[in-house]
Amino acid sequence: MTTPSADRATRARSFDAAAARYAANRPSYPPALFDAIEELTGRPLAGARVVDVGAGTGMATARLLARGADVIAVEPGAGMAAEFRRALPGVPVVRGDGNALPLAAHCADLLTYAQAWHWTDPVRAVPEAVRVLRPGGALALWWNTDALDVPWIAEEAERTARHFGVNLAAERRSTNARAADPDGRLRFTRREIRWSRRVPIGTHLANLASHSVLLTHGEERTGAFLAEQRAHLTAAFPEGTVEETYDVVLLLATTSPAPAP
Repeated sequence: MTTPSADRATRARSFDAAAARYAANRPSYPPALFDAIEELTGRPLAGARVVDVGAGTGMATARLLARGADVIAVEPGAGMAAEFRRALPGVPVVRGDGNALPLAAHCADLLTYAQAWHWTDPVRAVPEAVRVLRPGGALALWWNTDALDVPWIAEEAERTARHFGVNLAAERRSTNARAADPDGRLRFTRREIRWSRRVPIGTHLANLASHSVLLTHGEERTGAFLAEQRAHLTAAFPEGTVEETYDVVLLLATTSPAPAP
């Protein structure tokens, strides 16, 4: 019998074999997210020393670079790191994860986790974040979550739950400060930012196929689900385009500033 921790580890490793698909089809992040980070930290990203942990194929890293940040990426997966290097050959990326960051103490102004904190053990990852951040530095965690108040997205989530036994609404509810930091060492501020993108049905299905739930259930079962989805979407959107709507959930906490001399 597979334990929850073993299932979690399998899901976390599943992205390496699908890194190119992930890079080509996953949604990125809206400018308003980075505006919110600057507002909550009280400093611009330009010139900030940022460590992007669980950087994957570099989607968040690229947006941070565009804002003028000085970024180092940390990524545990070989396949994802290889795709990152292809996309951003000039950005340093080191192998590691948030539970044991391969970085010196107090080296970063900002630590970011885009779609990645839930793969860590917060009991270990929070102290590591505090260790690596400079006094007054910030930890920013965020997730693109499906906007389940949009009818077709809610229907798709219900079909996903029936087919794979995954409750997307429950997963969304777990993106909160208590789950992020069970010991309550940090005080998180929460923001939600709605945004959307219009993509062909094929891109949307490829995006779905890059999620760990589908990647770990075998080609036959996943293929049957995607075929069912394609039929539903083609009937609902005969022009062949869907508008994916997301709520980015941002949790941001700052560490204590250095004591006055």
